[in-house]
Amino acid sequence: MSALLSVSDAHVSYGKVEAVRSVSLDVADDEIVTIIGANGAGKTTLLNAIMGVLPLKGATAFAGADMTPLDIEDRVAAGLCLVPEHRELFGTMNVEDNLQLGAFRIPKATAARSFERVYTLFPRLKERRKQLAGTLSGGEQQMLAMGRALMGAPKLLMLDEPSLGLAPIIVADIFRTIGELRAAGVSVLLVEQNAQAALKIADRAYVMELGEFILSGPAKDIASNERVAASYLGFQHEGASGI
Repeated sequence: MSALLSVSDAHVSYGKVEAVRSVSLDVADDEIVTIIGANGAGKTTLLNAIMGVLPLKGATAFAGADMTPLDIEDRVAAGLCLVPEHRELFGTMNVEDNLQLGAFRIPKATAARSFERVYTLFPRLKERRKQLAGTLSGGEQQMLAMGRALMGAPKLLMLDEPSLGLAPIIVADIFRTIGELRAAGVSVLLVEQNAQAALKIADRAYVMELGEFILSGPAKDIASNERVAASYLGFQHEGASGI
C-alpha cells in the first residue's frame, strides 16, 4: 500500500530537550494505525509536530506531497486533521455552531452533506444540536470534537487519547465509530493509553518509549508480544515472544 502519511527520521525538541528521536512511521489509505505508550513517551508531541503545532526535523509527506513548508491551515486544507487530547471546544457555543466551525473552508452544499454524515455517525449530537457544548457529558464532548474535525472531510484523522476519562460504555461507542470511519474512507492515526482497545481496532501499531519507537508491526502481533502484554495490557500471554 502507498503511504497517505509518511514521516521519516523525525526529531522534535522543547528547547534543548529532545522529546522525539529518530521516529519514522506511515499510514496508508483506509488504515487505522495506533501509537501506544506510557505518559510522557512523546506520543502527543509527535502528533502535534505532524500537525505543524511544533517544529519537526525530518521528512514528512502527505498524499505524496512534502508537508515541510505547509502551515497548520494548509495541512488541514490538504486533508489532515488533529483532535487534541483536551478537545478544545467552544463551550459557550452550541453543538451545531461548533460543528459549523469545522466546515468554514468548504462550500455550503458540501457542509450540508458533512452535517448529515456527522449526525449519522453521532445521533446524540443531532439530538443535542442546540445545546451548549460546555454542558455536554465528557463522551458527548469527545463525539463533538471528532464530529467537528470530520466536517472538513479529512483524509486522515489523528486522534489524541479519545477515550481519556470516559466511561467504558462510551469508550466502546467511540472505538466503534473509529472503525466506521475507516469503512467510510477516512484513515486514522490513533494515540491511546487504552492499549487493549486500540490494538483490537488497529491494523498496525507502534510502541513508543522515551521518545522512540521500540516496536512496530501488525496490531495483532504487537498485542501478542510478551513485553507489550505485561507493560500495557496488564497480563501475560502464554507462549508470547519478547522484544
